[in-house]
Amino acid sequence: MNSDPSVCLFVGDDLGRYGFGHGHPFGPERMHVFWEAVQEQGLDKQVQLCEPQTTTRDVIEQFHSAAYVDKVIARSISGEGFLDAGDTPAFPGMLEAASFVVGTTLAALDKIMDGNCKRAFVPIAGLHHARRNTAAGFCVFNDCGVAIEVLRSRYGLQRIAYVDIDAHHGDGVFYEFENDPDLIFADLHEDGKFLYPGTGDVSETGKGEADGTKLNVPMPPDATDEMFMKVWPTVEAFLEKSQPEFIILQCGADSIAGDPITHLRYSEAAHAHATRRLCHLADAHCDGRLLALGGGGYNHNNIAHAWTAVLQALVDA
Repeated sequence: MNSDPSVCLFVGDDLGRYGFGHGHPFGPERMHVFWEAVQEQGLDKQVQLCEPQTTTRDVIEQFHSAAYVDKVIARSISGEGFLDAGDTPAFPGMLEAASFVVGTTLAALDKIMDGNCKRAFVPIAGLHHARRNTAAGFCVFNDCGVAIEVLRSRYGLQRIAYVDIDAHHGDGVFYEFENDPDLIFADLHEDGKFLYPGTGDVSETGKGEADGTKLNVPMPPDATDEMFMKVWPTVEAFLEKSQPEFIILQCGADSIAGDPITHLRYSEAAHAHATRRLCHLADAHCDGRLLALGGGGYNHNNIAHAWTAVLQALVDA
């Protein structure tokens, strides 16, 4: 391990426990596949390894409503039914598992803000579909939304950039901050005409005072690295203009070719490129502060390749 590693990596069974059972696309094996690849590549010797952390209800309620947290508690005990219209099934211990996702994202945020590392990566995180009042798309609690609120309440930051390259539109972040001019939002995703959740049109740029602070870039099915690289400078220019104080990257591996539920065809080179360029922007505007969250991804090989590419880019930056 480096004597002064600048990147924190959070791994552990408490984090890997978030999932909906063997056979579900978001199963419990995802973190272990990534961790095996990290060890095979020797990346575990180049980062600061950190244990998952949980959090408390009052912190989760900085983003989520009390009524919704009550529902999660009840369904976590019964382990029955769905938290939404049918995408997000309840399971016993769901509250604890979801609280570890949020808590670990916040622990990574704290490490960065306290100066214990420059950047951090949390593989099982970036649950960007959950709204303040409901689950959605395999996401119980929206750790991204909680992180944004905590950066403001705990550290006094305002201008936070959220960048999302998951195949699915980050609707839970977008709509809950659609009227917020200080949340800088940039999302490259598969066109909603072809993929859940069906949102994120190029015309959706924020509302009211926030108009122009949101960038949605719908990509056609079968979009490749070449197309990603062609549109990426638009994202950089948008962020450069916005002068953020902190960058959150949701780097879902479901935009890699061969994912079973999406249609984009990037390789891990797209994820590495986005990470490197965001590190450069973070160094220029945010004292280097960048938090990467794993997001989606349902092909195990893709998870291993994409997330280790992100981690390597964080280490090399």
